[in-house]
Amino acid sequence: MLVELRRRLVEVLWSVGPLFGLICLLQITVVQAPAALFVQFLAGSMLVVLGLVLLFLGVDHGILPMGRFIGAEMPRKGSVALIIGVGFAMGFATTIAEPDVLVLARQIDKISKGEINGTAVLYTIGLGVALCTAIAMGRVVYGVSLRLLLTVLLGGAILLSLVAPPEFVPLAYDAGSVTTGVLTAPVVIAVAVGLSSVLAGRSAVSDGFGVLGLASIGPIIAVLVMGLMMK
Repeated sequence: MLVELRRRLVEVLWSVGPLFGLICLLQITVVQAPAALFVQFLAGSMLVVLGLVLLFLGVDHGILPMGRFIGAEMPRKGSVALIIGVGFAMGFATTIAEPDVLVLARQIDKISKGEINGTAVLYTIGLGVALCTAIAMGRVVYGVSLRLLLTVLLGGAILLSLVAPPEFVPLAYDAGSVTTGVLTAPVVIAVAVGLSSVLAGRSAVSDGFGVLGLASIGPIIAVLVMGLMMK
């Protein structure tokens, strides 16, 4: 475990090092933030490194193996409804706990001064991801064309973008981008890969992936619909 911990620490430092270095360079050459704020940044950076190391260890040794096991076990129950229901629940539960989504919800609540409720946005995004994750699981089971689903869903998103209130359009597309984060991505991919690996005639590569692409369209549509309902 110590070897793995050191390996992960090196990977995280290589990943976040350029960002921290750039901010330090800007501090020296351009911005000259107060010393107290810069020290606060350094302390926060160390916490970020520690948190990412622990997060990646947890994902590798806990979330991914369990997700693949759940995906592989569901077909043995002989219920398509169960597979789709678990996909829905997984998509919703991971999304409302996703740090990026929580940040977006808090920011929209703060910036709009409560006119757009952050909690409502959070659960709307979660519902959108859940619905499209369930659709993606059904696609794996029935072998529906990914191109067809993407065409229909993206077409719907584009049409809604033309009629939704202007302030909801950028929010919707940001909602689509923040959902595929450190929690949602490993869980959803692991379940889909596990599911496709035990189904006859399915490929873990061509059928197990693409789930996140579908899932990320869900919150775009959901937030645009939310905007139309509030119009």
